Amino acid sequence: MTITAERLDQIAHRFAEIEARLASGTLEGEAFVAASRDYAELEPVAKAAALVAAMREEVAALGEMLALPEYRAMAEEELATLRAQLPERERELAIAMLPRDSADSRSAMLEVRAGTGGDEAALFAADLTRMYERFAAEQGWRFELVSANASDIGGFKEVVAQITGSGVFARLKFESGVHRVQRVPVTESGGRIHTSAATVAVLPEPDEVDVQIDDKDLKIDVYRASGAGGQHVNTTDSAVRITHLPTGTVVTCQDGRSQHKNKDKAMQVLRARLFEAQREAAQGAEAEARKAMVGSGDRSERIRTYNFPQGRVTDHRIGLTLHKLPEILAGPGLGELVDALIAEDQAKRLAAMDG
Repeated sequence: MTITAERLDQIAHRFAEIEARLASGTLEGEAFVAASRDYAELEPVAKAAALVAAMREEVAALGEMLALPEYRAMAEEELATLRAQLPERERELAIAMLPRDSADSRSAMLEVRAGTGGDEAALFAADLTRMYERFAAEQGWRFELVSANASDIGGFKEVVAQITGSGVFARLKFESGVHRVQRVPVTESGGRIHTSAATVAVLPEPDEVDVQIDDKDLKIDVYRASGAGGQHVNTTDSAVRITHLPTGTVVTCQDGRSQHKNKDKAMQVLRARLFEAQREAAQGAEAEARKAMVGSGDRSERIRTYNFPQGRVTDHRIGLTLHKLPEILAGPGLGELVDALIAEDQAKRLAAMDG
């Protein structure tokens, strides 16, 4: 992706224009919010563009100095350094200029469900939930359980959590899909390795204005929450099940003791699921292009294998294997996989623009 001098000027002028509008003191309300958002989005691009422009000017100036014998040696040395650095700075600018998913800056809803494998799949779903919780803590994000359906031996049949922070969806969106585990289950007496799976879905959290939900489209049931083994968590009808009649989407929440709080949390999850359905419908061809990159995020697509006997994790979409399974499940090691997936996505999108 070649970035022309004209394009660099356009970026600089656009950024200066937004900066002047914000400094004028004439913007109020929604106009100020919109200009502030534009400024925040363009600032990293403008900084990268200014650096590239300055480096190119210096390369041109040093090129002229080569004709002067007294400066030739110094100019050659500095020119070699600059020419080695410039392609990487230009690549960083090209990445900053890539079209952004409008949901990248948002918080997210995380859904983890046990798949094939019974009790072992539920234990693995709990392992994945802890991994994301620890990773969120390391990133400075807030991780809050919305609902959890526990299994009899300490796993989770289904977990929904809200992860709040800046850029959560951008960092976690490639986690959606089928995660497979290979290990000897604690319930296995013969020492045989079993394969089981859990599905992960990461949904951007919408604002209330993004999804309009009419009360008449909702069927709300309340019932008594129960825990593993059928034991009653409490003796009041605090659990909430919400059915969105037009789409058939069903959300339950029984984590809190308060029916009101459970209803609020269930509505948050419902809003996120309906928003994601809207996004998928709107993206269409764009979704097909994304699928060709590092996977569609389709929950039926096997994306990663966690092999305990060999202590390795393999991401099948980018062919990356890391022999650091304990560090990944502990949270910090997940960052290396996330970074690799984002880098691959950026590389393929840059290649597509060049093509």
